[in-house]
Amino acid sequence: MRKILVLIIFILMCTNIYAQNNNDPRLNITQLLNDSELLPTSNSYEDVLTIGNMVWVATSKGLSKSEDRGATWTNYGELDEFAGEFTSVVKYHDGMFWTATLHVDEINGTSIGVGSGLRYTSDNGTTWNVIDQPLDTDADTIVTYGNNQLRALPVTVEEENFIYDIGFTSDAIWIASRAAGIRKSTDMGQTWQRVVLPPDYLNEIHPEDNLDFELSPQAGEITTESNLNHIAFSLFIQNDTTIYAGTSGGLNKSTDGGVSWKKMTHFNQTNPISGNQVLKIEYDNFTNTIWAVTWKTLGVSENWGLSASTDAGENWEVFLPDEKAHGVGIKYVYANNLIADSQILAATENGVFRSSNQGRTWIAAPPAVDDQTNLTLSTNYFRAAKCQPFPDGTYDIWLGSINGLVKLTEADGFWSGDWKIYFVSQPLTSNDESYTFPNPFHPGRDVGVARFKYSTDGSADVTIRIFDFGMNLVRTVIQNANRNLTLHDAPLDYWDGRDDKGRIVPNGVYLYRIDVDSKDPMYGKILVVR
Repeated sequence: MRKILVLIIFILMCTNIYAQNNNDPRLNITQLLNDSELLPTSNSYEDVLTIGNMVWVATSKGLSKSEDRGATWTNYGELDEFAGEFTSVVKYHDGMFWTATLHVDEINGTSIGVGSGLRYTSDNGTTWNVIDQPLDTDADTIVTYGNNQLRALPVTVEEENFIYDIGFTSDAIWIASRAAGIRKSTDMGQTWQRVVLPPDYLNEIHPEDNLDFELSPQAGEITTESNLNHIAFSLFIQNDTTIYAGTSGGLNKSTDGGVSWKKMTHFNQTNPISGNQVLKIEYDNFTNTIWAVTWKTLGVSENWGLSASTDAGENWEVFLPDEKAHGVGIKYVYANNLIADSQILAATENGVFRSSNQGRTWIAAPPAVDDQTNLTLSTNYFRAAKCQPFPDGTYDIWLGSINGLVKLTEADGFWSGDWKIYFVSQPLTSNDESYTFPNPFHPGRDVGVARFKYSTDGSADVTIRIFDFGMNLVRTVIQNANRNLTLHDAPLDYWDGRDDKGRIVPNGVYLYRIDVDSKDPMYGKILVVR
């Protein structure tokens, strides 16, 4: 039950980018802040939304928006409505943009995700409205379902109670929350109703049934049951009557507007989903295919992968087995202004995969290298993939990772076109300054590299070397490599925490030396923590 919480907390902690100024002899670590609206505010991306000419990104430092294909950005992270908040999802409905927020608190020495509700705007981000995290009172121990009075665990605190997904019917806003399950509001978030899903031991429920179970993700003072199917992650609302809800216990489907539910699991179908934890749900309108990110929960026979159904969930085919996916995107191919084909993109912890034949074959994205700066992405861990078509026949494919945002602009190619990487770093104040980030850093983990920020003030040959604290040479990162970097350029070079023999170095403080032509060398410290 804590897997996703731990994952989000880890991403939040890993993506607080830190720098050390080499002019400070102490290991004085300061948090980097974006100084320009040429970039989003964070290097960690949880969700991407494209709508018309706009692209919105949900990040670990709030929400960012571009209306000119990524040339400039409007960043909302410093607004009072977003200050200090991680945004987990961004959605559009009926002229409004919605996002959910959370942050991490240290409680009794443990990092805990704390939900802070929803934010929405009806004027493209000029003003924002805040909806607090839905909470119950201590007296909310009974929920009415048909003729049944079911015991329910009241969720009275924001801790471990945060929103993963948002959906809309014509009369309601729907949310999927870890601790609070599926809820809906018919009055713009002023009040919320708990949506009753089947317990783990029932495959379907109807209001005319005689039922005696507890609406509870875990046992508490009021309830004794613990139901994985009441821990919610994802929503797909096809129309006002057909609703899909993904949980830790399977994929739930309603055809009467969220009243009756049928549960699809790895164990109760002939051709089932790969695993019962359903993190994301996407729909291919061209092929009428449901795509679900399905993870292993508890069962030995479960697996990670993508699960797809062309018959509304009755039968599933599993793709990319063993891959831990986080997001699914659809590229619609147009001809004469009509959809002529579709391609599937899967954002995983092992790269982004793409299929042009509905999953029969997949081609991984090549390593992302910025065509203008030669900046490379230092991670294969992706969480979002979205495609944005334009009238001139080109497409922007947006890939959100935990260490940078990638845009591929292509026309008729397949993983070919113009690549751009958006990577936030603090500008230098002089040509004699340098730093590395993150610092401390964790070699061998998801980001796993320390980047060097420095300026050459024109074309120059650069050598970067790493030494241990006894000034023994550990690694030559680059030697006499030509660079032309300004104070504001994104960092190009990095160290992966390995020595010249390819071994990850032990924990400790290491020194770096940057030689730029015949200028005085620049020095600094790097703290390695494994």
